[in-house]
Amino acid sequence: MTATAPAPPPFRVRATAALPRLALVLAALLATLFTAAGPAAAHAALTASDPKDGAVVATAPAQVTLSFSEEVAMGDDSIRVMDPQGKRVDTGELRNMCSGSVIRYGTALHSGLPDGTYTVAWQAVSADSHPVSGAFTFSVGAPSATSVALPDQKAGGGPVGIAYGIARYAAYAGFTVLVGGSAFILLCWRRGSAVRPLQKLVVRGWVTLTAATLAMLVLRTPYTGSGRFADAFDLDGLKAVLETKTGASFISRLLLLGAAALFLAVLFGAYARRQRNTDEQTPEQAKDTGDLAFGLGIGGAVVAAGIAATWALAEHASTGIQPGIAMPADILHLLAVAAWLGGLAALLVALHKVPDIERDAVRRFSRVAFISVLVLTVTGVYQSWRQLGSWSALTGTSYGRLLLIKVGLVAVLVAIAYFSRKWTGRLADAAAEDRVAEPASVGAAGSDVSRETSAGEPAGSDEPGEPADPKRAAQLARQRAAREKALENQVRDADPGRSGLRRSVLAEAAVAVVLLAVTTVLTGTEPGRAVEQEAGRGSAATAVPDRAIKITLPYDTGGQNGKGTVRVEFDPGRVGANTLHLWADGADGKPADLPEVKISFTLPAKEIGPLPVAPDRAAPGHWTASGVQLPLAGDWRIDVTVRSSDIDQTTVQKNVKIG
Repeated sequence: MTATAPAPPPFRVRATAALPRLALVLAALLATLFTAAGPAAAHAALTASDPKDGAVVATAPAQVTLSFSEEVAMGDDSIRVMDPQGKRVDTGELRNMCSGSVIRYGTALHSGLPDGTYTVAWQAVSADSHPVSGAFTFSVGAPSATSVALPDQKAGGGPVGIAYGIARYAAYAGFTVLVGGSAFILLCWRRGSAVRPLQKLVVRGWVTLTAATLAMLVLRTPYTGSGRFADAFDLDGLKAVLETKTGASFISRLLLLGAAALFLAVLFGAYARRQRNTDEQTPEQAKDTGDLAFGLGIGGAVVAAGIAATWALAEHASTGIQPGIAMPADILHLLAVAAWLGGLAALLVALHKVPDIERDAVRRFSRVAFISVLVLTVTGVYQSWRQLGSWSALTGTSYGRLLLIKVGLVAVLVAIAYFSRKWTGRLADAAAEDRVAEPASVGAAGSDVSRETSAGEPAGSDEPGEPADPKRAAQLARQRAAREKALENQVRDADPGRSGLRRSVLAEAAVAVVLLAVTTVLTGTEPGRAVEQEAGRGSAATAVPDRAIKITLPYDTGGQNGKGTVRVEFDPGRVGANTLHLWADGADGKPADLPEVKISFTLPAKEIGPLPVAPDRAAPGHWTASGVQLPLAGDWRIDVTVRSSDIDQTTVQKNVKIG
């Protein structure tokens, strides 16, 4: 009796036909996400400048300074100051004025600048690898017309920014498929190591991640610099990139991908050959196979964690608060994403390409996915708190709104996964029936093919059953392969539980592609905590612009002409950037031209400081310093050190309230 498998359900045809359209829809959605996101906003933000944007100063400043919320990397050409005619008036030399938690850089200006409106354009790379740039104007004497146009494209934008963003998405996708597919094979379905479609999937993940990493390495110079594709071939720029933290992470990732290639060679080579002969193995051989699987699991986990660490060490987790906790949490988060979504891709391929995948393999993946979701929840909650900082940032910032979208997509994935678990429970374990049906069906097909072969055999063939015409032989071979494939599909689709599971997993995979796109955009968006910090510092620095703190302190160095007073004026006397003036008067009330004056600020309540300030001599008995940053409000102690000779020196101090 010949067992006949039922005809494939209509869904099989509809799903296969819908796959190209689904791919087009997902590609369009991905392009929309990258286009809507614009240039990648960086973690570091400009919090203050001296002169301020739009300020009108009486005399030309000696320098221009910029203050940032986080550490940044800048070069000699990062700050450019141009006069109304567009000519550069800065010296081109970067001044590092960072002190403690104050991140400040500046550039000196040429002397004798005429009145008019000046344009300041700046560009930097934040500690989390994203470029940031901007421009503003200030005027000397009075505003004037200017031929300098403020740049409308920020760093990291334009076609180069889009290409870099696509490469970043491809890197995440490749990592997810590479790690998740390998984990699916080792943890859920070891026989899958010998299955050709799964091998192709995992290898393509490796190729995608490698190619994307190389593309980002080459595009890094134009992405953080000029925005021109031609600069990708600048060898000096590539050398400079390799000296940065981001460049080091790319090189480390490529080296780890070399180790991953060896891992795949063993997994799909020696280990796959053993899996094909598991039924014939002796106990000793079975033990060796188990030991090899254990070694592959440990080695693969180390390589996967290392590749995940290349993101954690170079992006958001490496800067901001609690980096020592954030980086391990980020590594676990990435591994959990890969195990879940990459394993989902492997399961989808197995359900579509392999007719006899066991129910136990699906159940084991269900457990792996459940553990991954738990890890994602814990690490995701921590990352959200760290990057948002407040409930208002959840809806009031781009980062918070993208995070809400990501949470919603995860909820949809979990809901679909619930139905997948139900289909897994219904999945009939029809392996024995398949083994009975398939040989009989194949035997029937073989009889048909044999009859066709005999019918097509011309008289006088050298070998019975084989046509002399090569074209006819090739045609019969294609027919035989098509029949065998159709029978495999019929056996696979005969189980309604398997068909239902395949539909739900396909829906999960579609949502996972969108989720990965949103995650990619999220990693390039300025965290909500930084946005609110930027807004808070900016408003505090200009809340009361003409309120200055003025103090007078007597001093006595003990030497000749060592007595006098110092007058300190701190304007506006608020958190953020301030301008400091100091006048020294001798005992006779005349300006005292002291050899050296130093000032420092300390906030004892927060154990901040002393923050040193070295004022510049503006005139006999008069010193000034611009862009003096105080990061927090509170009772600050001002220490003024006065030196009246080579050996005579004293320090006087006073506490002031900084609002």
